[in-house]
Amino acid sequence: MQHAAYVFDAYGTLFDVHAAVRRHADQIGPDGQLLSEIWRAKQLEYSWVRTLMGAYADFWQLTEQALDFALSKVPSADKGLRAKLLDAYWRLDCYPEVPAVLKALKASGAKLAILSNGSPEMLEAAVKSAALDQVLDDIYSVEAVKRFKADPSVYDMVTIGWRLYPGAVSFQSSNRWDVAGATKFGFRTVWINRSDQPEEYRDFPPALILPSLEGLLAAG
Repeated sequence: MQHAAYVFDAYGTLFDVHAAVRRHADQIGPDGQLLSEIWRAKQLEYSWVRTLMGAYADFWQLTEQALDFALSKVPSADKGLRAKLLDAYWRLDCYPEVPAVLKALKASGAKLAILSNGSPEMLEAAVKSAALDQVLDDIYSVEAVKRFKADPSVYDMVTIGWRLYPGAVSFQSSNRWDVAGATKFGFRTVWINRSDQPEEYRDFPPALILPSLEGLLAAG
C-alpha cells in the first residue's frame, strides 16, 4: 500500500554511523570497530538518560562526549584523532541504495522527511553532503521539543507539522528501540535490519522488516 508520507530516521538508517571511524581506520588501528561501537552506544545512552532526567543537551554535545568516553575506553586508539573523527561525523556516507529509493518514493507523490535526534546543523550538513536536500520535504530535529526518541513528543512533530493521522505515516528506522517507540505512537513502522539483529520489543512489532531500504519500493 502506498503511504502518504515516508519518514526516515537519519543515523544508521540513511547515514552510516560507522563511516567516520572507517574513514580513519588505518590511523586508529585494530580496535577501530570497537571504538566506533562504543561511540555509538554511548551517544544513544546519553540521549536516553538526559531525556529521563529532563536535562537536554543537543546531539552534537552528546556525540563529542560519547567520543571522549570511547577514546578513554579504547587506549590503543590515538586521542589525537579526535578532531578528525568529529569532522568526519558531519559528512557521514549514506548507504548505497538511499538516493535512488528516496527519489523513487518522491516521484510516486509521497512526502519525505527525516525525523532525527540530530541537531539541525548536523542534519543539514549530512543531507547536503549526500545530496539528499532536493528530495526531502522536511527535516525534523528533536531540538524543537528538546527531548530525544523514543519520547512520543518527537514522533508527534510529524503529525502536527503535516496534519496527518499517525497511521498515514510510514516510519523507517534501523534502530529497533526507535521502531518500538514509533509503533507505540501509531506510525506504520518498518525496521531496516541492516546487520541482522535478533528481534526484541516483541509487544511493539514493526509492520515490516527489511535488510535495506530497497524493499520499500516493492512493499510500499
